[in-house]
Amino acid sequence: MIGLALRSLKFHKGGFIASFIALFFGASIVIACGGLLETGIRGLAAPQRLGGAQIVVTGEQNYPGSNKVFQERVRLDAADVRKVAAVPGVEAAVPDVSLPLTLVSDGRGGEVAATGHGWASTALGPYRLTEGTPPTGNGRVALDARLAAAAGSHVGDRITLGLGGAVRPYEVAALVSGPGDSATVFLSDADAAQAAPQNGKIDAIGVVTQAGAATEKVRADVMRAFKDTPVSVLTGDERGRAEFPEVVTRGKNLVSMSAVFGGLAAMVTVFVVASTLGLSIQQRQRQMALLRAIGSTPGQVRRMILAETFVVALFATALACVPGPRLGEWLLGRFVDAQVVPDVVMYRAGWIPLVAGAGAALLTSLGAAYIAARGAARTRPTEALAEASVQRRWFNWIRAVVAVLCLGGGTVLAFVTMQMAGAKAGSAATPAAMLWAVGFGLLGPGLTKLMTALLHWPLRAFTGFAGQLALLNARARAIRMAGAVMPVMLATGLASALIYLQTTQSAGAEEAFKDNLRADVVITSASGGMPPSLVDQVRRRPGVEAVSAYVPSSGFLEPSKAEWARYNGKGKAPKGTPVQINGVSPEGIERTTAVSVVSGRLADLRADTVALPESSAKGHRIGDRIPMRLGDGTKIEPTLVATVGERRGYGAVLMPASVVAEHTTKGGVPQILVAAQPGTDAGSLAGRLTGPDAPAPGLHAADRASLVTAQVKQNDTQTWVAYLLVAMVIGYAVIALVNTLVMATVERRREFTLQRLIGATRAQVMRMMTVEALLTAFSGIALGMLVAAATLVPLSYAVLDRALPSGPPSILAAVVASAFVLTLGATLLAARIALRTRPSAAVGSRE
Repeated sequence: MIGLALRSLKFHKGGFIASFIALFFGASIVIACGGLLETGIRGLAAPQRLGGAQIVVTGEQNYPGSNKVFQERVRLDAADVRKVAAVPGVEAAVPDVSLPLTLVSDGRGGEVAATGHGWASTALGPYRLTEGTPPTGNGRVALDARLAAAAGSHVGDRITLGLGGAVRPYEVAALVSGPGDSATVFLSDADAAQAAPQNGKIDAIGVVTQAGAATEKVRADVMRAFKDTPVSVLTGDERGRAEFPEVVTRGKNLVSMSAVFGGLAAMVTVFVVASTLGLSIQQRQRQMALLRAIGSTPGQVRRMILAETFVVALFATALACVPGPRLGEWLLGRFVDAQVVPDVVMYRAGWIPLVAGAGAALLTSLGAAYIAARGAARTRPTEALAEASVQRRWFNWIRAVVAVLCLGGGTVLAFVTMQMAGAKAGSAATPAAMLWAVGFGLLGPGLTKLMTALLHWPLRAFTGFAGQLALLNARARAIRMAGAVMPVMLATGLASALIYLQTTQSAGAEEAFKDNLRADVVITSASGGMPPSLVDQVRRRPGVEAVSAYVPSSGFLEPSKAEWARYNGKGKAPKGTPVQINGVSPEGIERTTAVSVVSGRLADLRADTVALPESSAKGHRIGDRIPMRLGDGTKIEPTLVATVGERRGYGAVLMPASVVAEHTTKGGVPQILVAAQPGTDAGSLAGRLTGPDAPAPGLHAADRASLVTAQVKQNDTQTWVAYLLVAMVIGYAVIALVNTLVMATVERRREFTLQRLIGATRAQVMRMMTVEALLTAFSGIALGMLVAAATLVPLSYAVLDRALPSGPPSILAAVVASAFVLTLGATLLAARIALRTRPSAAVGSRE
């Protein structure tokens, strides 16, 4: 049977080429998403400034016992430098801090964002002093030579830097050349320590080992020195995490997005490959029947089909291992362009994505082939010959059970989606779309018969004899007709569901932002952060009604004592819940944002206190201590003084701005929200707050409309990446659509020939196929819209609190029009090619 399988490949090239295409593209997409997933999990970045340190010690960014991360930099105590220096084999332990700053006056009237470091950290990288002397005194800096050239600065010049919430002059003491970002400024170690966001804290410790010391042994000794403290001890390309913490914090975006879309791509691959192989084997029913009639056993038929499928799948998946990793690397570049992940992330895809992608496609093809061959092999020879041309049996208990499971799973996920927070609802809606599609696909022949019955009278009324003949074909060949309808359903259903899913979530985020913002003017600073005391100075300015600091961050609500008591060492330990944390000023937050107090008083939000959203405050009362972790992992237990209303999924914990700012990566207050007094022009007020009489130098202002526009642009940029992945999956579904329609149409060459031999013209056959294509398109689009509706209605209720999703109707029109064009084009082109064969040649051709 193995030899027969190999010889049969050349006589059924059409079906095997279609299967090859489905397997190749499916495996390539899954391998690409797997490579992105591995890249995100590894989180590697080549060190630049710290490249001279064999080992780098930094704070542990991962939440204990979880794959979640702290979004702010987790810092070390300055005293830890001595602890590291005492480890055997350590030549030097050098502290490093990173300070966001702005070159306010670059000599050309502009501003340049830069990063500051202490001069001592130059010992950890290949820096070379090209001019001047080291900045050992206060008020002196060394500039990267590239930055100095761009700013027109020279040794001895005075420059103005915005740093640590203040703008002050510095003298350029030296120019240096070195690796990495050119926007680098080195301050004296004393100035760097004074400007650090947290007193007594450092970002990392670079370890230079002694000559001859084994790096791994020194690393193990350093880890033992911190056995009671959660730290990361890094070597190799891991060291880049200390230099670029966003590799860890934003790199998790890569993990979540690639996992979601990789899983979706894998499910689509299963659907497409199973559909294509099933149709290919259905087209060979006569051959299977003849084999059974001449004495072949069911096992021999199964082995032949499995051998054929294995050969095709092996070549397709092996070939997919070439473009798959390159596609993943290209996608990473697009993620970087959209600023979803930092540009220093290194693409690392080993053998696991290759094995996973190729293995998934291979197992899927063999499984689909086995299921398809099972029916053909178990049929009696006489029944097989009777069913070879018109297949009638399609329903069995396996198909029924799997269909019920998929549709039941889609229903469960629909209810779960409706109960989820708006911002997270998409994580349940995406797999729900695929479950609905698979469930409908398994019931395809029955649904196709139903659609044919519903469309019978309209098509017959408008298309005459050609329509009648097409409808007779559809009823007689319901199973093969379903093989053409289901790819149309998959493409239209996924396209509509996934595109409107993104537009709906974007609209929800935009509405939440606009509804929450009530400030007329928002102030920012060239220094990157402002001191909390500046809020009081702004409040005293004429025309100002209310002012609030605004410090966005994140953290975790820790399990309460009652939860730990219920746990008692049994079962799964309780984990913290991620929350958005906003640092605010209690005097002005109710006027500058849409926050509404449900219980307690925001006026009591001072020092060690917190206000919780209603959803997070369940089980707590005013006056309770709330265990939390701030964005940098710091444990606190503030007192609950208020609960506030929230838009579902967009609520935030409120804390004093001074408390939150101290535990952010950049430090300081990034924004000050200002509400103007009635009758005061917002533009004039902005000019007074940032002009010559401004309360502090280097201030900038933007009105509400500008902020909303900027937020929309940011959402659009990040959503574009999701659109890219969606387009990749939909594109694969479209390829499968065209692939299947061409294969299904070309296979009917003998049927077309017989019609021509009894007197039908080519034009009459083409009119019949046009009606069949219309029936296929109408049926597939209708079922696809059911998939989309079952996915989007629950999502829209969760995000927008209404049944109708958000998005332009032109998207739906484009999807429907594309489905019609592709279905008609692929079917009619294949039919035209099939009709080129002379009737005598077609009748005598092999099957």
